[in-house]
Amino acid sequence: MTREDVRQAVVDIIADIALDDDVNGINDEVALRDQLDLDSMDFLDIVMELKKRHKIEVPQEDYPQLASMKSCVDYLQPKFQ
Repeated sequence: MTREDVRQAVVDIIADIALDDDVNGINDEVALRDQLDLDSMDFLDIVMELKKRHKIEVPQEDYPQLASMKSCVDYLQPKFQ
């Protein structure tokens, strides 16, 4: 998958979880929690949806890798291959 495909997959998951947030204006460099109304349960939902939809396991020690959209894509792109 391309970087844009991976980004869109993450955006789709966030859109389904953060229903009241506008996911179209996400700045890839800024922490997602600083841009969206995500709490720790929402974050866990994102991790669970990655596993459910794409069979990608994210160990708890790697959660910090999912802080921003850029870091999400950097971390997840090799796992989508």
